[in-house]
Amino acid sequence: MQLNTNILFLIALSSMLSTIDAEVRLDSIEYARDWNIIQKNKIEIKWTTYNGYPICQTSSVLPFSIQSISSIIEDVKNYPRVFRRIHKTNILEKNIIHVMLDMPFLLTDRDYVVKYEKYKLQNEWEFTFKAVQHKNAPLDKDYVRLINAAGKWKLISIDDNQTSVSYIWNGELLGDFPNFALERAWKTQGNEIIHWINDALD
Repeated sequence: MQLNTNILFLIALSSMLSTIDAEVRLDSIEYARDWNIIQKNKIEIKWTTYNGYPICQTSSVLPFSIQSISSIIEDVKNYPRVFRRIHKTNILEKNIIHVMLDMPFLLTDRDYVVKYEKYKLQNEWEFTFKAVQHKNAPLDKDYVRLINAAGKWKLISIDDNQTSVSYIWNGELLGDFPNFALERAWKTQGNEIIHWINDALD
């Protein structure tokens, strides 16, 4: 009887340890100050230092309903077809995914494992994610693991055919990525993300 109890305890402990949360949270990022503007036109891109991390934001207004845009963001299986730097996603659990990124020539590819949550109101919708460790996504020597990955999508409906889209992410790239090129990379990523959503729905 004692043996069976010990086995059950170990199974429960293993389940709890299969995912370990990382520290980066963006719950209060809207209150961050001292943003550095990288681009300000139809797509606004900026960054700031928040809790020691370089946090970036891209935002725009797209000519689609909030339902249409949210369906793209929720469909994580289809990310490689929409977000073209993602070459593979693995769903590890109901709300945990392993994402693999294809980096430009000469740079090591990146990957991250994140747990996501969804919050929906009638005219406002959020999709947040943060890095976790998972037993089914061990480190791979061919990838640099973004251990502090974190982000947030925020959609606000303006009317039936217009939606304010904001994407916030931890801009760390770690590994062999040169620091002097980070701001240029953030600008590229900020533009790509908005354009790719637009292309997927156009």
